[in-house]
Amino acid sequence: MTALSAITDTPIGPFTTIVDDAGVVLASGWTATVDDLVPLIHRSLRPVDIRPAPTLGSVTKAVDEYHRGDLAAVDDVPVAQTSGEFLVHAWKILRTVPAGSPVTYSEFAAMSGRPTAIRGAASACARNAAALFVPCHRVLRIGGALGGFRWGLPAKEWLLAHERG
Repeated sequence: MTALSAITDTPIGPFTTIVDDAGVVLASGWTATVDDLVPLIHRSLRPVDIRPAPTLGSVTKAVDEYHRGDLAAVDDVPVAQTSGEFLVHAWKILRTVPAGSPVTYSEFAAMSGRPTAIRGAASACARNAAALFVPCHRVLRIGGALGGFRWGLPAKEWLLAHERG
């Protein structure tokens, strides 16, 4: 499979997205290089060739609109991720966490149907390849501490402040 990638300038730095030939997001994040994203794509979905494009159409538009204040712009962008049953389910649940209403890892585990699987919930965030579209930045530690974020805590802080309005 051949995929396309595009870089979008955002207030927190370059945001790169990789999509498959149907325009489905395979990986994304605040980086200027696809090399940071390719290892995040599951082997079964990983493209053999990734070609740069000036834009990814509606996907690039959604990224721009989100960063300009339309927080729902990325909600319906299709994403493809695969792994074990719990992670796939947890990523779907993450997409239901509303902007401006972050949850704790404990709450996320409960929302995912496994209230005692707090480490599993954290793993779902850590292994998420489609940052922004699957908003793992909306999960916090108990007490509101940020926890980790692949793209850096300053980016997570910016996203959470942006979503608070």
